[in-house]
Amino acid sequence: MDFLPVFLTIRNKTCLVVGGGEVAAHKVALLLQAGAQVLVVSQDLCAVLQDCLAQGKIRHEATRFQSGHLQNAHLVIAATDDGSINRFVSELAQQQRIPVNVVDNPDLCSFIMPSIIDRSPLMIAISSGGQSPVLARLLRAQLETMIPAAYARVAVLAGQFRQQVQRRFTYPEKRRLFWEKILQGSFTELILSGKEQAAQDHLLQSLQQESDAPPQGEVYLVGAGPGNPDLLTFRAMRLMQQADVVVYDRLVSQQILDMVRRDATRIYAGKERNRHTLAQESINQLLVRLAQEGKRVLRLKGGDPFIFGRGGEEIETLAAHHIPFQVVPGITAASGVAAYAGIPLTHRDYAQSCIFVTGHLKNNTIDLDWLQLARPNQTVVIYMGLLGLPVLCRQLIAHGLPDMTPAAIIQQGTTERQKVVVGTLKTLPGLAESAHLTPPTLIIVGDVVRLHQRLAWFNPDSATAKAGIIPLPPDTKDA
Repeated sequence: MDFLPVFLTIRNKTCLVVGGGEVAAHKVALLLQAGAQVLVVSQDLCAVLQDCLAQGKIRHEATRFQSGHLQNAHLVIAATDDGSINRFVSELAQQQRIPVNVVDNPDLCSFIMPSIIDRSPLMIAISSGGQSPVLARLLRAQLETMIPAAYARVAVLAGQFRQQVQRRFTYPEKRRLFWEKILQGSFTELILSGKEQAAQDHLLQSLQQESDAPPQGEVYLVGAGPGNPDLLTFRAMRLMQQADVVVYDRLVSQQILDMVRRDATRIYAGKERNRHTLAQESINQLLVRLAQEGKRVLRLKGGDPFIFGRGGEEIETLAAHHIPFQVVPGITAASGVAAYAGIPLTHRDYAQSCIFVTGHLKNNTIDLDWLQLARPNQTVVIYMGLLGLPVLCRQLIAHGLPDMTPAAIIQQGTTERQKVVVGTLKTLPGLAESAHLTPPTLIIVGDVVRLHQRLAWFNPDSATAKAGIIPLPPDTKDA
C-alpha cells in the first residue's frame, strides 16, 4: 500500500489553493462541496473562479504565493503551471506538517486526490497512487453505474436507526450480524424502489423479532483456489467479508488474504515439510473453540478443501461438536494449474481418464498403486511431489510407462510467478533441479503434456515461464 486512504474533515476550515486556472477551479469545487473555506492565491483567476468570487464562495488574494499564506491553512493544493512555485509550496507546507497536494506531481504530495463516487454520506474513493489517473476515472465510471444514487438514502436511514440497534443488542457481533442481514435484504431493496416508509417498518419489525442471545458461531470451509485471486468464487468472496476470524494455510496467497475483512483476526495454520505450525488435530479443535465462542470462522484453504486439503477431517470434528458449517468448493490445483499451463487433463486423442495422487515421501519412499498409475491413455496428476520427483519418475518407468512419456512440473501455477518445466519421465527430474523450482508445484504425466507447446496461453514472464522446455519425442498419433 503506497498511500493510506483517509477521509478528512475540512468543513468550515481554511484550505489554500495556489493557482487560478481551470485545474485549480476543479480542486476548489471539490473543497467547496466538502464545506471548506477556500482561499485562492493567484494573480489571475479563470472565469469559473471569478464567478465563485463574485458569489462570495471563495476568498482571493491577487498576488504571488508567500509563506505567510500558509497561516491557519489546514490543507494546501498547488495547481499552478509553474513547477518551481509548486515545489516551493510543497516544501513549505511539509515543513509545517500541513497536508499538501501538487497536481500531477505525486512526488511532491503528502496526499493525493482520488476519483470520487459521492453518495453522501456514503463515499467511495479510487486512486492509482498517481500512476494512472485515467484508469482511476475509468473504474469510477464503471462503479457509478453499479451503485444507484438511492444508496445515499440507505446510508442515511441506517444511520437514523444506529443508536436504536445499539441499545437493542448487548453483543457487538450480534449488531453486526443484524446489520448484514438487514442491508443485504428487503430493507435495501425497498429503499432502492422508493418505498422508504415500508423499509423503516421492515427494519423495526426485524429489530423486535431478533433476540439478544449470544451469537451462534459457524465455520466456513472455503477453497481459495490455486493462487490467482481472480479464480475465487462469488460465494467465497461474500463469506470472506463476513468472517470474524480467518484460519489460513500456507498456500493461500497474500493477494487473497488481503480480500478478507480487514478487521478479522488472522491465524496462520500453514504446513510445510517437517514443519507444521499447528498439528491437524489442533486445527480441528481450534475451529471448534472459536465457533463455540460465537465467532464466524473462515477456514481458508488453497485449492479445494476436499482434494488433499483434509477438509473432511475438519468438518467431521465440527459435526461431532454440533457446530454449524458450510463448505465452499474452490478450483483445485489440478484443473486450475493445468488450464493455465495449456495442458488439458483429458483429450479424446491422448487420455480418456485422469487420476489425482499425492507425492509425499515417507522414509524416502512413496506408497502408491504404481500399476494403476502406469496404465496407458490416462493422465496422472501428482500433488506435493517436488521432493519425490526422482522417485516418482523412476517408479512409473519401472512399472511400465516408457521413459519417453511426456511429463511436466508447474511452479505456482495461475500466478505471475508461474514457471513450467516440460520434459519426459527420464529428463524431468534433472530439468526441475536445473530450474531451481520451489513449492508449491504440480506434476502432470501423460501424452496430454504434448499439447502444452501448442496451447500455452498464460505467459506472465516469457523469460522464466517456460524454463526447462525441451522438444518432446514425435507424436505417433500425428504420424
